[in-house]
Amino acid sequence: VLGFWVFLGMEKLVVCPYKRPNALCRLICFPWAGGGTSQLAQWGKLFSSSIEVSSLRLPGRESRFREPFAKDMTTLVNEITSVLLKELQEKPFAFFGHSFGSYISFAVALHLKEKYGLEPIHLFVSGAHAPNSEAFLPIKSIPICDAKDEDVLRYIQILGGTPPELLQNEDVKKHLILTFREDLRVLQTFSFKKSERNIPLSCDVTCFNGSEDKPHDLEAWNELTSGDTSFYKIPGGHFYLLEPSNEIFLTKHITRCIENAGL
Repeated sequence: VLGFWVFLGMEKLVVCPYKRPNALCRLICFPWAGGGTSQLAQWGKLFSSSIEVSSLRLPGRESRFREPFAKDMTTLVNEITSVLLKELQEKPFAFFGHSFGSYISFAVALHLKEKYGLEPIHLFVSGAHAPNSEAFLPIKSIPICDAKDEDVLRYIQILGGTPPELLQNEDVKKHLILTFREDLRVLQTFSFKKSERNIPLSCDVTCFNGSEDKPHDLEAWNELTSGDTSFYKIPGGHFYLLEPSNEIFLTKHITRCIENAGL
């Protein structure tokens, strides 16, 4: 019976259009605020057969749109961990997160390490401040509950990750604003305090940022792992990763990092 529930959970949470049961490593992608799985799940066709790519579908969107949104980061992390745990124990895995997804991927990595002694072989974060950085604090004080729809929409447009034609459709626009608001609310419940002596992770961390995006405090990711940390600026704005030429760069680079991890 338990197996059946885990299977149902996988069906809801994990989107993997290019299944590779013999892959050496799983790359699990975490979407941005308001985002679904369509773009990152398609990365599977860009990678070689040694890497299986899946993207996480969070509650409240796509085929889960009737489900309530996660109420806080802990709830989200617990769902992701309980569904993925068995898979993650079977073979090596890496995480890629963009923006809001970077914070979730870090929170999940932290939980896996603390509770199960499990860790990704590599953490790829993109377009996000380190969660231990001063620069992360203003995100926590965006008055998301009282923000008018227009303000949320303006914020979404500044980020520029939404095709303008989607915003022509009133229902789609409403749902996007709602999803974005709920994702931001979850992010505001995430508190991470790094203690002086404790370095939480030991995997290598790679930080990507769009060259035209607002600068993110990436340096502080350095303090979160005893592994190597590297930094790349990639041409483009906050959603640089949707450009085909950048997808190719990311695919090659992520592949090289994973293959160098000596699986």
